[in-house]
Amino acid sequence: MTNLTVTQTSLDAEQGAARARRRSSIAARIDSMGQNRIGALLLLVATLAAIVWANVSLASYETLWETHLMVGVGDLHLDSTLHALVNDALMAIFFFTVGLEVRREFTIGELTSWSRALVPVVAAIAGLVVPALLFVLITRGSGNEHAWGVVISTDTAFLVGALALIGPRVPGRLRVFLLALAVVDDIAALSIIALVYTENFTPLPLLIAAAGLVGVYFTRYLRGGRGPVYASLAIVVWLAFLASGVHPTLAGVMIALLVPVYRPNRTDVEHALELARTFRQSPNTAYARAAANSLRESISINERLQSAYAPYVAYVILPVFALANAGVMLSPEILADAAGSTLTRGIVVGLVVGKLLGVFDSSALLRRLGLGEFGAGLTLDRTLGGAALCGMGFTISLFIVNLAIHDERAQNEARVGVLAASVIAFVLATIIFRISDALHPGDDSGQTLARPVDPARDHVLGDPDAPYTIVEYGDFQCGFCLKASGSILEVREELGDRLRYVWRHAPLAQIHPNALAGAEASEAAAAQGRFFDFARAIFDDQDNQRPSDIIRIAGDLGMDVEQFEKDLISAEVTGRVADDILDAEAMNITAVPTLFINGRRHVGPYDTQSLLRALTAPNDTGIPRC
Repeated sequence: MTNLTVTQTSLDAEQGAARARRRSSIAARIDSMGQNRIGALLLLVATLAAIVWANVSLASYETLWETHLMVGVGDLHLDSTLHALVNDALMAIFFFTVGLEVRREFTIGELTSWSRALVPVVAAIAGLVVPALLFVLITRGSGNEHAWGVVISTDTAFLVGALALIGPRVPGRLRVFLLALAVVDDIAALSIIALVYTENFTPLPLLIAAAGLVGVYFTRYLRGGRGPVYASLAIVVWLAFLASGVHPTLAGVMIALLVPVYRPNRTDVEHALELARTFRQSPNTAYARAAANSLRESISINERLQSAYAPYVAYVILPVFALANAGVMLSPEILADAAGSTLTRGIVVGLVVGKLLGVFDSSALLRRLGLGEFGAGLTLDRTLGGAALCGMGFTISLFIVNLAIHDERAQNEARVGVLAASVIAFVLATIIFRISDALHPGDDSGQTLARPVDPARDHVLGDPDAPYTIVEYGDFQCGFCLKASGSILEVREELGDRLRYVWRHAPLAQIHPNALAGAEASEAAAAQGRFFDFARAIFDDQDNQRPSDIIRIAGDLGMDVEQFEKDLISAEVTGRVADDILDAEAMNITAVPTLFINGRRHVGPYDTQSLLRALTAPNDTGIPRC
């Protein structure tokens, strides 16, 4: 078997790898772990600290979290325990970031396309229904059936962190699938909290909340000072939800859903760059402020808020929540009671077994029926591992324990069940992923084209039914890709309609900063039937691929520039490029150009004669040509 090698790559990539290897400081190592891993580890540390603290000194643990805090003026005051403040106020910020992610996914993310959304949506719904049914069946007659909400949700923070720690070698497709699933899962969990676990409902304050939400919506039209207005209205809405009896964390979600989200407009980006150049030429406060404001405004408020709040949620809010809610007594007597408790058993079975069966079986059924998009890398065994990880229902499960169960003894049993289920789900997923990696040896990774050529979807130059095929995964800012494409065009002159040439995107954004923009621009051109014309034009001017250059090229080609600019920021264009990138990751493509000849990865030179020999060589691999 031929070992996988990369034919040629940019020297910049090698230098970047060498620099990465030299980063050996503690700060660099922590930074290289990524926010998801660090957040998951902090959540785990806080959980263990809460358990140890509660078992060493339960009195001090309860005393701290039951400390009363009072804030107010005159007859208006808010009296709350520290524990309630964490669950009602800090978690409102957490649910606010969840709402931002929900809004983004349904506006410009994975859930904009029904074909892409079908699989995670169906899997999420099945992953809610099956655990709830199993829980109710197991706890029937115990008086705890109403606590079925504890087993419906997956902890997104632990899910993403665990996937980064123990996931398969090429987790891209699985990560996208699980994140989309988690978004739908969160929507359902929040709806259930509002509809099922709301007590002492008072409708009048919700009128105030509604007025505040209307104000949040129209704040986007203010020319400046939106931050203080958003903050003030958010506090009003939160207090109104608190007074109504509806859990105040839902205020965070409602506010987030009204925050605008959009793709950066190329014209706005170019304007920001012009202001930055003006400041560079004549540095002063006015130009600095104008450049900073322009750069900031080119990014949607939704994405700016996500970036701003994500570190606080991952590093502070979720660990503090775990510290306040995971203090479970684990004496032999309590563990014995939990082992014999139908409540504990229902939670463990619901989360571990129910999530796995619901998510995996529904996904497998859709694949069998040919419904929805799965993509390269999202194999059944990896889906099984992801389904097992969904049993980690930590954060929202513990949150609902406090809402659904009022008996302290039962609460403790429920927390034991949630913790046990999370550990079991993690171990089970680890085993499944290790077996999956063993079934997919790295030596053969990416030797075969993962997704067959589809003339209805791919960019094909030549006869769609030609007997010979070259698929190039490339980058419009890569000089080697330009050379390879030139060789392929010369091969087409030799073979004529017997060759079809297919381009797919693999932009090396860390090396070529304009490569992703070029890929998306080519997709916008494809919407007007000018993909290869635009590709050739952008290849010929690799040093000038700024937003203004991209618009200029579209105008030079006689395209509808106004429609081109609209397509540039569309979710369809983004999703199309992202699909190719995920396919490239699934085939372990780390350098460009990477060529597939008649469905097999090409190893060796890519000059015209070498490609002709490779194309016409006997196909003795047993793999049919695409």
